[in-house]
Amino acid sequence: MNLMKQDLDNIDTLANSITRWSSKFQLEVGQHPVAVTHNPLPAAEAIEQNGVGAKTAFDEFRKNIAPKLSGSVGPRYLGFVTGGVTPAALFGDWLAATVDQNVMVPGDSISTAIELQVLQWLGEMFALGHDFEGVLTSGATSANLLGILTGRQFAGETQGLDIASEGLGRAHIEIFSACPHASLRKVTSFAGLGRESLKQVPCITGTEQMDVPALAKLLNLSTAPGKIVVASAGTVTGTDFDDLLAVTKLCKEFNAWLHVDAAFGLFSRLVPEMRGLSEGINGADSITCDSHKWLNVPYDSGIFFTRHPQILNRTCSVSAPYLKVTDELPALMDRGIENSRRFRALPIWMTLKAYGKQGYKNLVQRNCGQAKRLAAWISKSPDYQLMTSCKLNVVTFRPTNDSVSTPEVLAKINNSGLVYLTPGMWLGQECIRAAFSNWRTESGDVETICEVLEAAASAD
Repeated sequence: MNLMKQDLDNIDTLANSITRWSSKFQLEVGQHPVAVTHNPLPAAEAIEQNGVGAKTAFDEFRKNIAPKLSGSVGPRYLGFVTGGVTPAALFGDWLAATVDQNVMVPGDSISTAIELQVLQWLGEMFALGHDFEGVLTSGATSANLLGILTGRQFAGETQGLDIASEGLGRAHIEIFSACPHASLRKVTSFAGLGRESLKQVPCITGTEQMDVPALAKLLNLSTAPGKIVVASAGTVTGTDFDDLLAVTKLCKEFNAWLHVDAAFGLFSRLVPEMRGLSEGINGADSITCDSHKWLNVPYDSGIFFTRHPQILNRTCSVSAPYLKVTDELPALMDRGIENSRRFRALPIWMTLKAYGKQGYKNLVQRNCGQAKRLAAWISKSPDYQLMTSCKLNVVTFRPTNDSVSTPEVLAKINNSGLVYLTPGMWLGQECIRAAFSNWRTESGDVETICEVLEAAASAD
């Protein structure tokens, strides 16, 4: 019998087995190593010629792969800015795979309408107003690419050029940013602008925040008729926010496209007393955010917002006879990088429906409180020093003992299997970052993290 047909006939048994394992993993992830730091290449293995069926494949997954995976969905994985996965988002992701919708063009299902609804909900949740539309992406890198591509199209049109149709040609475009995320350097290459088009704006001394008078000077000196400014709403290491009100005013004065990288900082707008950090973001031309960070939905899930959907469409739109579907809804392939794309909206729809705006406001407040508690412990510890104050959800620190390197201490922390942190750089010094963005993290986890840090500092 055909193995695929056989597996379909037994899908109840197979699905129940995988569901039981998945449930057990979710419930017991706290007992799983937070990180498996030693992973040599596996022995060479030829591809199956005839296949073994789903049950045997799953058995091999449990034996050979599962034990070597990280516990990144758990409460003490504080590397990068990694969210977990809420139960509702997990179920939404399962359902998205089950129904396997290709959200490319509308006309054959409700999936496009659900994505548009999700974007509306997110815009309301972040208090962006009604001017923003957008698309769901694979993550912040893709969203930043859309920001640069759409800004490039705008900058070209100011020079009488349709770059999407004609290419860069005679276009002269410069990008200005103070503390760009690594993905911005990547996407300037993808966009054909080159990394050298990125002009470094000085930061305010002792911060990662853009020096606005320095930006004004650079814009004034620039001879490029096309200008893109990339501002930050929550930098990676210091979680600093640029003065978006002042930057917006400058961008209007110099006819520059303003893109704001708010991959996780946008979530601060859920808390009224934090909303001032991003005041002025409503004046941005485009915004990046990530769902697989503080929204706690599975990878890969990002958000791109823009106040100029027509320019986005001119940037991304393609045409072919087989793609022409008559429908009142927009074709989302004309707003993003991919044509074929999975039903990314469903996990977001599920988790927002299940837990609402208040649930996420509570999550942001809890994580920021946990970060502040860790920062307070570090500030009193003789073994570590804070590199900068804790402003949001990231704690940046280094060991005080200069006889051991920061990477050595970080390795001891991560090899414990109880917590996982990642490195950073603060004002030219190596440091360690702890980023709180998981719904599972509790006060007891902060205590465990402190114990691990203490043990790592005292180890020979």
